[in-house]
Amino acid sequence: MDREESLFDQAVKRLDRAISSVEQKLRSNAPQAAASRGDQDRLAQELAISRAREKELEAAGAEASTALAKAIAEINAALESQGENA
Repeated sequence: MDREESLFDQAVKRLDRAISSVEQKLRSNAPQAAASRGDQDRLAQELAISRAREKELEAAGAEASTALAKAIAEINAALESQGENA
């Protein structure tokens, strides 16, 4: 029985050390995980801002395109009227 108890005690000690090791790793990774969540929140906020800016730029581009098309049409109309008068 002593040998069995000794083997059992050794196994319990190994298990305790393994559990302690895992707990220590979890504690040491906790700040990194919190920082990672903070980084994710920051990146999500930056992404939302970027998407809003993208929509603004798309709208401005569409406006510029419409204005350019109108200017081209006016120039073409002016050139046609000059050609008719010449």
